Parts: sequence; structure tokens; C-alpha cells
Amino acid sequence: DDIVAGLAEMKAQDGNKFTVKEMERTKKNLENQLEKLQSSKKDNTVYFEELGIDKLFVDEAHEFKNLYCATKLQNVSGISSRASQRATELFAKCRYLDEKTGGKGVVFATGTPLSNSVTELHTMMRYLNYDFLASHNNMQNFDNWISAFGVQKKEYELAPAGNKFKERTRIAEYSNLPELMSMFKMVADVKTAETL
Repeated sequence: DDIVAGLAEMKAQDGNKFTVKEMERTKKNLENQLEKLQSSKKDNTVYFEELGIDKLFVDEAHEFKNLYCATKLQNVSGISSRASQRATELFAKCRYLDEKTGGKGVVFATGTPLSNSVTELHTMMRYLNYDFLASHNNMQNFDNWISAFGVQKKEYELAPAGNKFKERTRIAEYSNLPELMSMFKMVADVKTAETL
């Protein structure tokens, strides 16, 4: 749904043709994956929905950080749009349990909710508080979220060969930090070494 909405928005704004084509390709790939899953052999299969599960505890939740992130931003360091199958499957289960339990069906445990990418914080919040993000300026959409909480900066860095500098855009820092932390603490119980 996020990809379809982003694609419609890009077309309405006469977005970059490369980005539109990339999003159309992603949409087609996801549709193919869904069709493949739906057409696979189903004999003696027990589905997640049939198990009666109403609470999911996920230890080492950082292992599921590679959730697809639709974005119009291109060539920005620190933004990853890679997706893993297990992250996608966990997200579907989280959304199902959110609907079933009113947003109280999933508990994550991790020592490293953030490690490399600015998308990781957004991903954790999408897993645990998707409906809240959606109801606040469509912040389940990464572009809306990063425009509220991230600052892009262009910097020069030494090229890998070490013989020249090249310009690089990156999310250099967070903005509106009190609001961001307030939103994060709605789903996070942060413990530091001093509090343990």
C-alpha cells in the first residue's frame, strides 16, 4: 500500500522518471512474490492467523531491520531501501496482530535498535507503532518522517581511491529531537548500563 501511494504521489508531481520506474519495478516484484506465495502448495498448511496467537515476542529484533522503505530520496548515505524476506514476513505478522489486539500484540527486545542507518529507527517505529505514525502526517511514509526529523547535508569526502573528493549527501543529524524521542518512547523502554 505504501508503494502504491508513493507511486501515485510521484506521478501526480511529475516525479523523477528513474524513481517512478524503480517504484513500478518494486511494485511488480512484490506483486510477483505475493502471487508466488498464494499459488504455492497449501496442503496441510497451518496459517499464522489460524494459530490463535495474540502476542508476539521478538528477541534480537535488530535482525529484522531490513524492511523495505519506499523513498524518493536517491543517493543519500544512511538510507537503505534493502528488504529481506524475513523482515517483510514479520511486518505482516505485526500488522495482523496490531489489528487484532489494538496495537498491543508485539514486543521487541534488542540491545541495538540502531546501528548503521537512519532508516532503522523509522523501521522499528513502523513495526511497533504503525497506526500512530499513519495518523500523524502519514509518517509511516519514510519521506514524511525524515522531512520532520532529519537534516540532509552535502559534504565532501575522500573518494575510495584516495585521489579526489566527491560530494555526498547524507542525513547528518536529527531535528525536532524532543518530539522524535517522545514518539520513540511510546514504544521503547530504554535501559542504559547505569539503570540496570
